[in-house]
Amino acid sequence: MSDEDYVYDEASGEWVPASQAAAAPAEDVVEVRDSVGNVLADGDQVTLIKDLTVKGAGQTLKRGTLIKSIRLTGDSQEIDCKFDGIKGLVLRAEFVRKR
Repeated sequence: MSDEDYVYDEASGEWVPASQAAAAPAEDVVEVRDSVGNVLADGDQVTLIKDLTVKGAGQTLKRGTLIKSIRLTGDSQEIDCKFDGIKGLVLRAEFVRKR
């Protein structure tokens, strides 16, 4: 039995040696940019740059509204977020600016 550490590889579903996992190429990470070109990350705060009508909620989010703690999706133009009274809010990155 070897003393080497093993890491679980979620892509293959197997345990692989840590040295082999470190040598594996990095996954394709989607880079999400806001309206002015700033790179967004999970947990960032963003501000809306225009009034947006939310379909199905009957609300309009006004320009300047602060959205806290965003989450990135697999899409380079969509961000997932929470806002009071609106569940499952997905915004386009072109309508927000990083705070």
